[in-house]
Amino acid sequence: MNSIIKCLLGIMLMASTQLALAAIGPDELVKSTAEDVLTIIKKDKDIQNGDQKKVFALAEEKILPNFNFDRVCRMVLGKHWHRATKEQQAAFQQEFRSLLLRTYATALSKYRNQTIEYKPLRSQPGDTDVTVKTEIVQPGGQPVAVDYALEKNGDSWKVYDIVIEGVSLVTNYRSQFSNEIKQSGMDGLIEKLATKNK
Repeated sequence: MNSIIKCLLGIMLMASTQLALAAIGPDELVKSTAEDVLTIIKKDKDIQNGDQKKVFALAEEKILPNFNFDRVCRMVLGKHWHRATKEQQAAFQQEFRSLLLRTYATALSKYRNQTIEYKPLRSQPGDTDVTVKTEIVQPGGQPVAVDYALEKNGDSWKVYDIVIEGVSLVTNYRSQFSNEIKQSGMDGLIEKLATKNK
């Protein structure tokens, strides 16, 4: 009987933890993710010394799950998304995810005691699309404005764009990829991304 009670308590605790995570606001999500990642980097000498395997694992575990990849891919490809076959869409998503993983891993490996300032969130109680504004403060350098566009996806919030110093990640990639598709088609873009990711 005790083991059944313990099991039920464990399930209830897990369920309440999931509910707590589900109820987290967009600004809290950005802050808790960033603080969690920075804490790990500060404690892990291997990451600080450029251990790529650990850096990639950190980005994969802590950052990428907070993205709505389906929406990001649709936005990045724009009109080309609907023209692509299901196979091309799946191949693009896989390669683009790898590209973002590499981008984040590179950024994390360059961490050198920067701090993050979080601006007050400006949103209304029913909003399902918000921007969380932050600033990365670098020792001896100019602060860098980084804004996260998030949408409510069920009970949780997911990032679908990042704007660094006024430049949108989605818009930037859309321009690059559109040019590549014009030159060598959708398969050419996927092949180029696959080559880069290797």
